[in-house]
Amino acid sequence: MLVLAVRPDGSLTSVDELDPIFDAARATGRLRAQQGLPLDDVLRSFRIGGRLIWEDLVEIADPPLDPESFRDLGVWLWASVDKSSAEVASSYRHTELQLLQADAQRMASLWEGLLTGRAREQAFAHEVARTMDVPVDAPVLLVVTGSTLQEAMDVVDPLLGSLGATTAWQSRSSGEVVGLVVLPEDGDPRPVLDALTSRATLEGGVSAVCHGLAEVDLAFDQARMAAEGHAPGRGIASYDDQLVPALLLRSPQVALRLVEHWLGPLAHLPEAEQSELVDTLDAWVAAGGSTSRAATALPCHRNTVLNRLRRISALTGHRLLEEPPEVGLALALRARSLGLG
Repeated sequence: MLVLAVRPDGSLTSVDELDPIFDAARATGRLRAQQGLPLDDVLRSFRIGGRLIWEDLVEIADPPLDPESFRDLGVWLWASVDKSSAEVASSYRHTELQLLQADAQRMASLWEGLLTGRAREQAFAHEVARTMDVPVDAPVLLVVTGSTLQEAMDVVDPLLGSLGATTAWQSRSSGEVVGLVVLPEDGDPRPVLDALTSRATLEGGVSAVCHGLAEVDLAFDQARMAAEGHAPGRGIASYDDQLVPALLLRSPQVALRLVEHWLGPLAHLPEAEQSELVDTLDAWVAAGGSTSRAATALPCHRNTVLNRLRRISALTGHRLLEEPPEVGLALALRARSLGLG
């Protein structure tokens, strides 16, 4: 650069007029970013190089430079070092961003493959394990939440880290955040599930234990059903605690028929009366058929509960007061609460 900068009359060309020569600096920035060398180290090497060149120039100048030339040469040299460093840094950051975007796309692709069952292929499972730094065959749980990725990590990781569990997280284009939880070495899921369902201030669902990456797609399905079957504002739901809603969500046609069979005629009543009768049924079923306990829960007089149950019996044709609440009625009420009827 210095040789090319010297004009026939001995003066120096402006550094800005030598832009094509900085292609080498740009190439260095790209290469060092690809190699993962810290940018500070790269820029330090340019400063060291500039100092070495300056020392050599001063040493070999023959005859010695006059003060004005000495000053001009120093200004030009450090301007070229600054310009080279800027071009290196710009190229480095641009390449780094491209690499980060490529890594993010690759990670997203691996997660989608994992959640859709590709980990049953041994080669894919080992690639996921290597990239995410998780075991292939360890017992794991899967968490699904609508929170942000950062919030999920901030809330869950400290809770589970103290129990010896490790996590890997991913935000999906659908807006869901999924977390893979690798259980501690003893494989006992109970402390981890208790921490997630009792102390984690997130909304979502967590699967039952699955044995290795090959079953993560099943765990994903379970976690989503647990979240869908859980009442809003109740935190993270465990799949094993949400088996009835999961069953109904898995069989929507059966759920619709249950609602129609047990509660169908109530849908034609005014909204206020319909809500009142359904609330009474909910309380009565929850009380195991006890009208007294149902009256306390509502609250109202026991005779009011009896009158409402007789009204429901007349509308639906089911003889509610002649026997304890049937399982079908409980399932119908649960299906209705899930919006399935």
